[in-house]
Amino acid sequence: MNIVLIGMPTCGKSTVGVVLAKMLGLDFVDTDILIQNKYGAKLNKLIEDNGTDGFLAMEESVISSVELTDTVIATGGSAVYSDKAIKHLKQIAKVVYLDVPLTDIENRMTDLRERGVIIEEGKTIGDLYLEREPLYQKYADFTVSEKGRSLEDTVEELVKLFS
Repeated sequence: MNIVLIGMPTCGKSTVGVVLAKMLGLDFVDTDILIQNKYGAKLNKLIEDNGTDGFLAMEESVISSVELTDTVIATGGSAVYSDKAIKHLKQIAKVVYLDVPLTDIENRMTDLRERGVIIEEGKTIGDLYLEREPLYQKYADFTVSEKGRSLEDTVEELVKLFS
């Protein structure tokens, strides 16, 4: 069994993923770290050096080649831009959208460029949310709302789903 977590940057995919993996006795992998390891640079540097399209091609290549079992997989927020990558993940896992309200995302988000977030010049986090949210919903097998929930509450709901 694999579980893939998708959602906006700062929604907690990596944090929830690590705790969920421990609770279910699974491994944990963050695809952003796989990308950094494969290409030898931080995400923001990869985006800067290769542009948005180049980075998205790198991300698609790495995610499409992931072959894991018994793993919680946290993706980058932009993974949903690649139909090929997400279809691959859906073949090997159940996909969970961690849904966090836009106001919470805005409060958590600091420097988008430093975090390695794919966002067009002049767009806001709100614009990004409106663009991505339908994609998260489209690809999710399950949606877990984090509105008003603690980390423990979110993990508890996921454990119930997958136990």
